[in-house]
Amino acid sequence: MSDLLNRRLSLLGANLPLLEQCLHGIERECLRVTDEGRLAQTPHPEALGSALTNEQITTDYSESLLEFITPALADPAQVLESLEQTHRFVYSKLAHEYLWSPSMPCTLPAEEDIPIAEYGSSNIGKLKHVYRKGLALRYGRTMQCIAGIHYNFSLPEALWPLLRDAEGDQQSDREYQSSAYIALIRNFRRYSWLLMYLFGASPALDKGFLRGRPHQLEELDADTLYLPYATSLRMSDLGYQSNAQAGLTPCYNNLASYTDSLRKAVGTPYPPYVEVGTHVDGEWVQLNTNILQIENEYYSNIRPKRVTYTGERPIQALTSRGVQYVEVRCLDINPFLPVGIDLTEARFLDAFLLFCALDESPQLDNAECGQCTHNFLAVVKEGRRPGLHLQRHGQPVALKEWASALLADIGQLAQLLDQAHGGDAHAKAMEAQQAKVDDPSLTPSAQVLARMTEHDESFIAFSLRQSRLHAESFREQPLPAEQQAHFETLARESLAKQAELEQEEVGDFDLFVGAYQASILAISN
Repeated sequence: MSDLLNRRLSLLGANLPLLEQCLHGIERECLRVTDEGRLAQTPHPEALGSALTNEQITTDYSESLLEFITPALADPAQVLESLEQTHRFVYSKLAHEYLWSPSMPCTLPAEEDIPIAEYGSSNIGKLKHVYRKGLALRYGRTMQCIAGIHYNFSLPEALWPLLRDAEGDQQSDREYQSSAYIALIRNFRRYSWLLMYLFGASPALDKGFLRGRPHQLEELDADTLYLPYATSLRMSDLGYQSNAQAGLTPCYNNLASYTDSLRKAVGTPYPPYVEVGTHVDGEWVQLNTNILQIENEYYSNIRPKRVTYTGERPIQALTSRGVQYVEVRCLDINPFLPVGIDLTEARFLDAFLLFCALDESPQLDNAECGQCTHNFLAVVKEGRRPGLHLQRHGQPVALKEWASALLADIGQLAQLLDQAHGGDAHAKAMEAQQAKVDDPSLTPSAQVLARMTEHDESFIAFSLRQSRLHAESFREQPLPAEQQAHFETLARESLAKQAELEQEEVGDFDLFVGAYQASILAISN
């Protein structure tokens, strides 16, 4: 364990109540499917409110891809409770449809029949729709049907000045906080392979998903492809590397270099997109012809974030007010869990992210960056392979050995969290992870394959069975009348808000897009 980490742990030990002020939020995506396990072709249910203005229930890429968003709360148990209530409300309005239980998609229709999400006739609603048309053009609609869990996490604001003063750092509060979050992200790049091993839950997929493209996967049965030791095919390259984004590796050495590289990508034309143009037959097909249409198009496993004001862009918020929290984006949905994640996983993530934030985090040079990517891809494709070795400081190291050493260090943070909260929930979460390192058959990815083999099921049959099990448990426990009424009010208010936006809309959409484009080019660090 580094000296820096030891010093920071003692400082935290003397200020334990601070650890109760970390904030957590979850975004869970999931497809709506028919009772045969096919993609629902129905519009976003009106009873769920407006996908544009409902802050808790929206859509992601497709009209059929729901996204549930919890508030940011200090207690992860309350965050999960909020997520579960949302699921129960949605099931009260779903009629004969199901929420798909895993990350990899159900049986998909032809590419052009995957419905792109609609957000109404306001300029911002149209912008969101055209952005998604651009994603379809650039990456295909099939890839956009993969779902995941995003875990948002922040350390208490009051902790940063304490650390800064203890270390005699000369930066302002905001600069120190931002550079500390960027340091967390560098360590996350170093160690996120561990999350893929522990929580990866997508070792198999439906054969139709690849649309006949060449691949390196094996056949599990006539309808299912897999890799025997894979943990998360969702996070593998699967032949989908975006050529446009290939040269775009935002450097996490400081906030300015990160926002700069994204700003350049949003302002730099990419010849194949230029060739298509923004309009085909007079219709918008993408917001612009640049490497990225907007900064959120950049695919990354973790993002530095700041809550934005109305009309403000993510990079503007980061540049003007610094980093406020991180969004972890590489987590698979666990098909065995009704909401895709549980408290044990959340408690481990808290300890893991605190470790990444507080441990020594030197700058990443090109060699180490490459090593991080190599380790991550090795684990998503063959993390459970007996004797698998990764690269650490340019030397081979057994995954099991490195994972156990990391868990021992992260365990110190779990101990502090337990001291702050009382009880031993974090220590128990650590034990559960060590058990998976000792015995790979306990990992979610191994469990998925074991269950499919045991029931002699295809990926689709297994996933549909899980989806039905979860649906049954949610439908058997309807929400108390008061909570049900609360969700219904939110839904009604969001529809009214969208209608109001549309009635008050002034100005032409083309000018609106132009102003939106200009807003990013106006930012200078």
